[in-house]
Amino acid sequence: MKIETKRVLAEGEGLHGRARVMAMFAVALSVLLSVLDYAIANVALPTIAHDIHASPSSSIWVINAYQLASVSTLLPLASLGARVGFSRLCRIGLVMFVIASLLCASSHTLLELSLARALQGVGGACIMSVNIALLRFIYPHAEIGRGISLNGVVVASGVALGPTIASAVLSVADWPWIFLINLPLGAVAMLAAIVYLPRTPRSESSFDLVSAALNVMAFGGTIVGLDSLVHHSGRVVAIILLLSGLAAFVQLALRQAGRTDPMLPIDLLVVPDFLVAFGVGFGAFVASNFFIISMPFTLETLLHRSAVATGLLITPWPVGIVAISFIVGRIADNVPAGILSSIGLAITGIGFALLCFLPADAGNLDIIWRIGLAGVGFGIFQPPNNRAMMVSAPPGRSGSASGMVSVARLAGQTMGAMFVALTFSIVDRDPNLKCLELAACTAGLSALLSVSRLLRGTLHPSSRPGVDAGI
Repeated sequence: MKIETKRVLAEGEGLHGRARVMAMFAVALSVLLSVLDYAIANVALPTIAHDIHASPSSSIWVINAYQLASVSTLLPLASLGARVGFSRLCRIGLVMFVIASLLCASSHTLLELSLARALQGVGGACIMSVNIALLRFIYPHAEIGRGISLNGVVVASGVALGPTIASAVLSVADWPWIFLINLPLGAVAMLAAIVYLPRTPRSESSFDLVSAALNVMAFGGTIVGLDSLVHHSGRVVAIILLLSGLAAFVQLALRQAGRTDPMLPIDLLVVPDFLVAFGVGFGAFVASNFFIISMPFTLETLLHRSAVATGLLITPWPVGIVAISFIVGRIADNVPAGILSSIGLAITGIGFALLCFLPADAGNLDIIWRIGLAGVGFGIFQPPNNRAMMVSAPPGRSGSASGMVSVARLAGQTMGAMFVALTFSIVDRDPNLKCLELAACTAGLSALLSVSRLLRGTLHPSSRPGVDAGI
């Protein structure tokens, strides 16, 4: 099938039969590539830190560089995708991601690896900024919840495969091979994206380069400034970066005010359902990164597990997400996020709290069921909350909403990683356990915020304005 012969789809029209299956396969494989490498790098972080002679707090930049680049470019890329085509931007991201993977594998210092990971993050942002927007054209409106749930299953599957693959790779090869395995997966994903992704309408408005630069400065300056303050490195420079980032946010908001399709879609945050769902998502991913980043260090340093065993013991987290997501996907279109997401985050918080009480001689089964319980809770939370964000967005704003779904995730993960680094730097005794305590508390607070949707009277998915408007 040639791309130019494809008919341009209308939003919400959807594909059917084999065309839908193959288009979803292309999206799923692209998303899997992006998420898989993030999960693998998390598990391999202690090994990488040792080999490149970096401290645990500094080595977190292997994670932060990816997330910083992603969150800084996500919204400009979502805006660009609306202009060049969501499918085309996805293919560009795949090429960039594979090239960056080669650079990661050939890195020898923390600086080299961090820069390569940043490029990888931009490639991942190309994919993640448009993946949910593409679902709006692959699935009809009435079934969008299933598509979003399946997308969540793919994300969780990538996280699930990450620890297992990292363990397998580290047991027989050096850490650069965790990046080299992206090459064959990337080739297949590119072929599927070229052949099966649908053509989507393009915005006729020009791309705002000034706003894109302000967006990068806003997110980049704020995050790097905060991180520098956390690490006590150049306090004056850190404050300058932080203030510059905040000033860029203000300037960007003023520049975008009144536009019908702003690059920084703060107008969506005026919609109460969207704002709450965004806040819940942000808090949940802060909690998840408190757990995901600190847990490998806990398993290796406090519980004396090997790198291979560590990867396998973390696997129940994403496996729990995947297992429950198949059930949640069937009811996400009918049960309000205020119920499902709140229950899920409460369960996640309980799982994290139970990990705090692990004895020093805990057996593998004791670790597995607690991590699995937390994963099940996270799998219950995610699909309905993502759906709440997408359906509460006004008509024609799927690109902006898709970008904001990913911003909530990436910003939460980035802040979570930063808080882990801060905890490692200021807590002298068992900072890993302190991170687990903070993970439990943050998940609990996010659950309470989710419950507020019920108190506001948002009792059913179909009651949201976006659904009534035909989104």
